[in-house]
Amino acid sequence: MSLFNKAYAEHTGGAFVLRIEDTDRARYVADSERQIFDTLRWLGLPWDEGPDVGGPYAPYRQSERLDTYRPFVEQLIESGHAYHCWCSPERLAQLRAEQQASKAPVTGYDRLCYGKTRDERAALPGFSPTPVVRMLIPDDAPLQFTDVIRGEVSAPRPDDQVILKADGFPTYHLAVVVDDHLMGITHVVRGEEWISSTPKHVLLYRFLGLTPPAFAHMPLLRNTDKSKISKRKNPAARLLWFREQGYLPEALRNFLQLLAYPPVGESEKATFEEFVAAFDWAKVNTVGPVFDLKKLDWLNGEYIRSLSSDELAERIVEHLRFTGEWAEPDPAKVDLLRRATPLIQERLGVLSEALGKVAFLFTTDADLVVADDARAQLGENSAEVLDAAIEALQGLDAFDTASIEAALRASLVDGLGLKPRFAFGPVRVGITGSRVSPPLFESIELLGRDSSLARLRALRATL
Repeated sequence: MSLFNKAYAEHTGGAFVLRIEDTDRARYVADSERQIFDTLRWLGLPWDEGPDVGGPYAPYRQSERLDTYRPFVEQLIESGHAYHCWCSPERLAQLRAEQQASKAPVTGYDRLCYGKTRDERAALPGFSPTPVVRMLIPDDAPLQFTDVIRGEVSAPRPDDQVILKADGFPTYHLAVVVDDHLMGITHVVRGEEWISSTPKHVLLYRFLGLTPPAFAHMPLLRNTDKSKISKRKNPAARLLWFREQGYLPEALRNFLQLLAYPPVGESEKATFEEFVAAFDWAKVNTVGPVFDLKKLDWLNGEYIRSLSSDELAERIVEHLRFTGEWAEPDPAKVDLLRRATPLIQERLGVLSEALGKVAFLFTTDADLVVADDARAQLGENSAEVLDAAIEALQGLDAFDTASIEAALRASLVDGLGLKPRFAFGPVRVGITGSRVSPPLFESIELLGRDSSLARLRALRATL
């Protein structure tokens, strides 16, 4: 939703407002606000107004605006559009259970408290001394509204929604109506799960004599099996997960665009600026798009390959710093990674794969472990191959990629008459400990003469 909010705000020259809606104290998580800030900034979606940047309608945390909501609640009570409810949580739970058991056609609050004084209600069972405030839904409540994306939309009839809780905090429904009005919000963009709540909001605007904003309800993402994505069961529902895995923010942003919007040009790759320039609510897909990570993996790879090797190296180092693998990067390691990055760029899917692909460069010769599958594929002539390779490399004057390749080809392919696959396999295993590695000759140059020879001799000694 933030992506489309931001795009429309920029397209129309408006302001993108970040408001922390934290009135549900039972679900409040202390670190969640910082995660929102960090994730949106990482995605390249900064806000024009918000808790940490200020703005003309501060404060932007609803928990800091409690005095703002009270007059609106009192106005609704005085006008007869809201009333106090003293029903205890136990009584409400029993009511819900009875309605479910009887399969009642009309469910929700039964208005036991409506029209009663505190004393009158106290004489009845299920009384709580601290009341909530409920809005009174009229029989002729409008259940249709115009959606920017979907056109005319119908929603089920709501029951008498709580708008002020016993702890003095407003519910989402009242708080957003009041704040959207006071902050001059023109467009509310949110998920389609809020369609059923929109009639309540439209009613509150009418009760308070206010003009409602335009509503745009985005489709909900689905798993590949078409089920709804669950934050508890699917880690990909948490945006921070993508940063942890090493996806590029521009690739994820592009991917999210494509989930609910057609490509803006001939290619599926598009910058955010191109998306903003072409933005049109009429093009937004209303069918829940499938969140296919394979598509994101492909797109991320395309973005990785479009970076310069130096820029990619900087991204990898930043990722390692973020994950804590390289909390304080050693300049020598950073330089080695920068020189190794061109060797892995074409094969890299996400940033988190980078260090594993060049781990042999950051492993001491004594600590290098030859993988079992790599050792198993060594042929009977591997000792002969390693002897020849050691002799060829130790005799080089210049230890660069071209000289290394020429010497090994002359010694192993031409001298021993081996095909490259069989000639260079034992050398690769000795240098990297693996069957698969970045380009071999470049890797040997990066590793250096002394380490390369030490590793080849160590493997040879085991044969």
